[in-house]
Amino acid sequence: MMKTVRKKKDVGIYGLTAKWYDENSRKSRMAEMRGYANEVASHVGDHAEVLEVAPGPGYLAIELAKKGYHVTGVELSPDFVKIARNNASEAQFSVDFKEGNASNLPCADNIYDFIVCTAAFKNFKDPVKALCEMHRVLKPGGTALIIDMNHESTREDIKTEVKRTGMKGFDKYFVTFAFKTFLKKGAYTKENFEVFIKETPFQNHTIRKDGMSLYVFLNK
Repeated sequence: MMKTVRKKKDVGIYGLTAKWYDENSRKSRMAEMRGYANEVASHVGDHAEVLEVAPGPGYLAIELAKKGYHVTGVELSPDFVKIARNNASEAQFSVDFKEGNASNLPCADNIYDFIVCTAAFKNFKDPVKALCEMHRVLKPGGTALIIDMNHESTREDIKTEVKRTGMKGFDKYFVTFAFKTFLKKGAYTKENFEVFIKETPFQNHTIRKDGMSLYVFLNK
């Protein structure tokens, strides 16, 4: 399903699904968001300019703002932009959430020290163009990090990941089903990323596997 929709347009999350995603993230993914924020912090200095592509409900961007970074979030779904702004206001941290497409980022050239994109890259219609846009807006010497599901994830990888979140009831069964079916089918392999990167200006990159995820680091 995801791959079929992705051929025509970027896959977004809207309406009641966006609200469910926000509630599920608040209940089950905050430790994950803090872990991602710590990963970013290990690569940048104080007061860095950080862009999150496809921030969804905004929890990672808010965690980054808590660390003192100047954070921008570019999100396809206007529903998520509204939710993320409300979440940032509730947390009393400033994040510049704006509506936009990963393949045409509403950002100037060479302005970000770090870019992060989690659990969303597989949603993009044109992954190569999205990577090229990340390269364009990064400062020379900057780094982009894509964290997303590995197409080669095993059932055990998925089981371990869902158990780690502590999800229960409907959320647990729905997310497990999603990982095993349409999310896995839409995900990329390490080799897929290698092919995409060869078509971009990025000269240096590393890819590591971590559980059911791939961590793709790209250096400008």
